Amino acid sequence: MSLTHSQQRDAMPSDYLKPPVPTPGRILLRRVVYFSLVLLTTAAAMVLLVGVFQTDGVTPLEFALLFLYGALILWVSTSFWIAALGFWVQLRGGDPLAITRQPPRPGADADGSPLRTAVVMPVYNEDPERVSAGLRSIWQSLKETGRDGEFDLFILSDTRDAQCWLQEELNWYQLCEETGAHGRVFYRNRVHNTSRKCGNIAEFCERWGGRYRYMIVLDADSIMGGSTLVKMVETMEAQPQVALIQTPPIPVNHESLFVRVLQFSSSLYGGMFAAGLNYWQMCDGNYWGHNAIIRLKPFVEHCHLPKLPGREPFGGEIFSHDFVEAALLRRAGWEVWLAYDMGESYEELPTTLIDFAKRDRRWCQGNLQHAGVLLVRGMRPLSRLYMLMGMMSYLSSPLWAMFLMVTGIEAYNQTQTVPVYFSGDNWYPVWPESYTVEMTTVLLVTLGMLFLPKAMGLLLLVLQWRKLKSYGGLIRVSLSVVLETVFTTLIAPVLMIYQSKFVLAILSRRSVGWPSQQRGDHRLGFSEAVAAHYGHTAVGISAGWLSYSYVPDFFLWLTPVLAGLVLSVPVSMYSSSTHLGRCLKRWGLFLTPEEYDPPRVLRLLEENLETVDFWSRRAGGRAEDVVADAAVMALHQGLLPQRPLRKRQRYQLRALTYQLLEDGSESLSLQEKRAVLSDPETLLRLHTLAASGTVVTGQATTDGPVSH
Repeated sequence: MSLTHSQQRDAMPSDYLKPPVPTPGRILLRRVVYFSLVLLTTAAAMVLLVGVFQTDGVTPLEFALLFLYGALILWVSTSFWIAALGFWVQLRGGDPLAITRQPPRPGADADGSPLRTAVVMPVYNEDPERVSAGLRSIWQSLKETGRDGEFDLFILSDTRDAQCWLQEELNWYQLCEETGAHGRVFYRNRVHNTSRKCGNIAEFCERWGGRYRYMIVLDADSIMGGSTLVKMVETMEAQPQVALIQTPPIPVNHESLFVRVLQFSSSLYGGMFAAGLNYWQMCDGNYWGHNAIIRLKPFVEHCHLPKLPGREPFGGEIFSHDFVEAALLRRAGWEVWLAYDMGESYEELPTTLIDFAKRDRRWCQGNLQHAGVLLVRGMRPLSRLYMLMGMMSYLSSPLWAMFLMVTGIEAYNQTQTVPVYFSGDNWYPVWPESYTVEMTTVLLVTLGMLFLPKAMGLLLLVLQWRKLKSYGGLIRVSLSVVLETVFTTLIAPVLMIYQSKFVLAILSRRSVGWPSQQRGDHRLGFSEAVAAHYGHTAVGISAGWLSYSYVPDFFLWLTPVLAGLVLSVPVSMYSSSTHLGRCLKRWGLFLTPEEYDPPRVLRLLEENLETVDFWSRRAGGRAEDVVADAAVMALHQGLLPQRPLRKRQRYQLRALTYQLLEDGSESLSLQEKRAVLSDPETLLRLHTLAASGTVVTGQATTDGPVSH
């Protein structure tokens, strides 16, 4: 009797069933394929353009056009071939060399006890309710796996806002009480937030890192399923040469039109791009700062970040620490991987165009700062390439702006050229040469590389027809792709100008600092939109008038750019609308699988966000209310570190105490409130006075002298 295919497979030796190993030869071949495709595409486009310009010699203006187009087409080619290779990988059912294809292995310490992993979430003036709900959802999801005993959670707060700080403490205590997580979920607030997020993580590694083999880093808006956390640990445990595994986070959870469009495009195309990245990166992957697992020992040994020489924005503390940390791990010989198909890894995006641009401003500074790291000795070539690509993601905007301006000037010069049909002794006319075919080919190649990835993503979805329903069906998802293309075309010139301004500001050495992010849904008002976009509108109208008046043929080609600038105010306003986003969701447009059938961890998040916040039941948030509540005071004082104070600081705190008693907490600045709430002795004095009733807080009257 002959065996079936599955029976034959089960009868094979276990070594035969092992997936293929990513050997150096296979990795090299993949990189040769990728970079050859990028360079050949760029060279072909440049040959066509040079052939048009070189008939009468290349003018300085044409040389500038060639340089700008060469840089831009190289950048567009890198992105296009990542998408194309990702399309091919997903079309054939996935990457057999992916790290997730290697057999996972449950971990254990030397004594045989289960391995302990720290899940850390650095926060800085974030919405405490969202942070608490997110961590609660992750913890509940972990408990449902039955493997929660292998994980501890850490809230690493750098929050400066006093009310936010107290709310974080109370929400943490509520989480521990209601889930029985005392001794498993920890909270601490740093006295000084030196070195920002990377300093926060570094302090955790110094104080607690020795207890854990792995650390999973989250952002304040990160959500990860418990099964994914477990799988990350098992994958790391099976690969002792790997120091970091990055998962691609999928944007979820917001309902404004702006962010729903981005969530849709990331869901539909993001997996394809991630698969393409993994195809040629392999063990030389990168780190994106969150939703990643890190082996603590090599991280602590090799990822200490020095300050760069000079002052900000190019000197000082490193903003975008993630790229640099991945490069340092690779320099030390450790592998870094992208688990492109891990799943259940989520994040949240800014909900308006303006907030999106504000976040880009900080990222722009961090990426351009990598210019000071590029020449570090011993760094791998691909690590340098990632930094260059990060810089180019922002430098491409001013390059596009210059390319459009130079193209407009060249088009105007062409209109001023009078063709000469007879010259010298020629008795027959010399007709001007036409390069319509070549120029049209260059244009089509460029547009194709920009828009073909969208068609690839849609085609993959159609081929995986079982997923179509979760995107609204074939008709709705096709319409969504068209509308998403129109929308991204409209906002592209606005982002181009924003990023060009950011680059110029940074090159003129103006630093942005580290502001907290606005993450919640909120509708932009007309005045706010006008204040943010009046310059874009003015640029669009001026450029449109100039091109229409002097180069009418060029005006038609410039229309998509002009439309985005002129319409920037209404586009920004209406795209921030949650009402419009919900309407389109009901119609099945921009629908994602996470909206159609939310995974368990996202359903838990929604349930937890609807619960009444502990803080709102305990106190109103004013310092007067805090010092009068014995439970709040006891919890807060118990979490304060002991620190010696100088005599001058004690006098300052006493003056703030009188100010608080007489004028209320509204008279204190954020820094002064934090100073009061950071001193146990001052808090005890205030609480005693408030509890005894000898002082009416917030008023300038007392029943008697205040004792010290």
